[in-house]
Amino acid sequence: MNVSPSSTVPPLTARPYGFVEWFRPGEFQRSERVLPQIIASGAQYLRTHLSWAEYLAPGGEAWFDWLIPRLGKEIDLLPCIHFTPPSMSRTGRSSGAPRDLKAYADFVDHVLTRYGRHFRHIELWNEPNNLLDWDWREDGDFHLFCEMIGGAAYWAKHRGWKPVLGGPCPFDPYWLNLMGERGVLGVVDAVGFHGFPGTWDSEQGTWGGWDMHLGEMRRVLDRYNPRTEVWITETGYSTWRNDEIEQARRFLKALSVPAERLYWYSWADVAPDVPVQEGLWFDPRHYHLGASTHDDQPKLLARLLIEGGITRLEEVTRLAAPNIAQGTSPIVVTGGSGFIGSNLSDSLLRDGEDVIILDNLARPGVEQNLSWLMQRHGKRVHPVLSDVRDLRGIEAAFADAKAVFHFAAQTAVTTSLSHPIDDFEANARGTMNVLEAVRKAGRHAPVIFASTNKVYGSLANLDMIETADRYLPANSAFRANGIGEDRPLDFCTPYGCSKGVADQYVLDYARSYGIPTAVLRMSCIYGPRQFGTEDQGWVAHFLIKAIAGEPISIYGDGKQVRDILHVGDAVNAYRAVLGAIGGLSGHVFNLGGGPPNAVSVLAVIREIEALVGHPLATCFADWRAGDQYYFVADTQKLRNELGWQPRVSWANGIAHLAQWLVENRSTDGLPLRHKEKVSA
Repeated sequence: MNVSPSSTVPPLTARPYGFVEWFRPGEFQRSERVLPQIIASGAQYLRTHLSWAEYLAPGGEAWFDWLIPRLGKEIDLLPCIHFTPPSMSRTGRSSGAPRDLKAYADFVDHVLTRYGRHFRHIELWNEPNNLLDWDWREDGDFHLFCEMIGGAAYWAKHRGWKPVLGGPCPFDPYWLNLMGERGVLGVVDAVGFHGFPGTWDSEQGTWGGWDMHLGEMRRVLDRYNPRTEVWITETGYSTWRNDEIEQARRFLKALSVPAERLYWYSWADVAPDVPVQEGLWFDPRHYHLGASTHDDQPKLLARLLIEGGITRLEEVTRLAAPNIAQGTSPIVVTGGSGFIGSNLSDSLLRDGEDVIILDNLARPGVEQNLSWLMQRHGKRVHPVLSDVRDLRGIEAAFADAKAVFHFAAQTAVTTSLSHPIDDFEANARGTMNVLEAVRKAGRHAPVIFASTNKVYGSLANLDMIETADRYLPANSAFRANGIGEDRPLDFCTPYGCSKGVADQYVLDYARSYGIPTAVLRMSCIYGPRQFGTEDQGWVAHFLIKAIAGEPISIYGDGKQVRDILHVGDAVNAYRAVLGAIGGLSGHVFNLGGGPPNAVSVLAVIREIEALVGHPLATCFADWRAGDQYYFVADTQKLRNELGWQPRVSWANGIAHLAQWLVENRSTDGLPLRHKEKVSA
């Protein structure tokens, strides 16, 4: 096989791939959850282990009687037969050679008889040059291993199955050559290769690149058995630093290498309470090798594969960062592919600015916003596909920045309640990383931070008047003006806490380090390029559901009031703050539609019904944690300091968003009542 790419190598979109996933005894429910996800990703292969030691343990036979047929009927299965039962081991450990070497072949024969109709290939051992899987201290010349594996491979081949030799890790051509000299390569149909470039620091000294290692491997195989195939039975990339886009890139790279099969390690992260490598060490990188998290949240790799396979993956990973010309001072917009970030970036780009879009593309749909910006503005858009939680990965983006708008965040209260640590890492730690990257750059670039009204808490101590369709404060000053910046902070829910911590750090960096900063505590922003969900972006979510003819869930009684603000007005506010940052450093502003745009959820529902021309199907559920009965921003400070005020009325703004959704989303468009044209 030629180790360089050639015309005989099929395009990536035509190359099959598989995943590695180890299922532990008793994981019936997890197996049933994970298998459909793997199949939905477009994978054709699955590699899993069939532990000899676990099979002979109590309950092991029943477990594998269920697992192997369950997997094998859905996908091309590769079982890996390894681990000696300790009672049969020469060392008393599962990594030891069996006292009776033929017992391994007998077990393989048993597996073929019992389960063989569910697979075509069978893998013999895993990482035999790794002390954790094979105790080579007791078998220094690998005579025991070769006798054991050679006999099992010969018998499997004799019975009509195709044996695969377990891959060494790290790759060792001398070990592989020894397998050839001992005759093992002559009786196998494929040899596994394991390599994780970029994940472990030690590989900086040992990793020579795919072409070099696979070339060495091919030359050894050609000496002893040219028909033997090269299979990459384990490769992957850990997202322990949250660099999910790099994981996606590494997957594509592995798919392009000259090997007959690829198994990506793995589909799901290891749960934090599960010991890895028999508990011999703890390394966070081992726990984050999956394409999805341990609790079934797809990372970027899994999401893109499920959305559209390799084609979708290639589309997104092609959004690489063009070089920025020397002497250019760009504006950095973190979360710049998101709703507000993309609208702000478009405004800056229209005025001739170079803009770095720093985004991890984690939110479904935001890559469409990035593509839109690149199509409109070409080379002045500089995507940096990274995560603010990864300080090392983002520092370079801030080196020459003349200003920073920081929108990147975890934005849903519901998500913060179920994953509070992740919420903290994204919002609090991510903001600290942005501030430190700016400080390290030494240019004192202004930082404008997108905070939230949730820093004021649930406002439960405000006396309320309940009317037919809304709540109103009993205090006439609040009714007339809204909630001001002098309101005491009262962090509530993990989301409010993490954003509140970030809010205060941004203000303090102006005091402690002289970095010009400002904070905008936002109410509900809506408008074009918003991919609203039930958890965040409720105005867009309601419209999306209404246009699609689907029911809408309302949490609470629908009388809660918000001062919704069109994104065009929000962009104007952010730009005004940056323009006057010299006199506003360390200031905080409330940003919302104010009393003229204060509406209840029920009022928005009625307006949408008027737009689509029919009643909406709604259902009500319990109030959600931290939900405010009433929040209307007092924006007098923005008006007085900057002359800013909202220009788009809430009814016209909703009509504008509805029209954009009909024209730009895959929904069944309905005729909409005409409204005054909005200038976004």
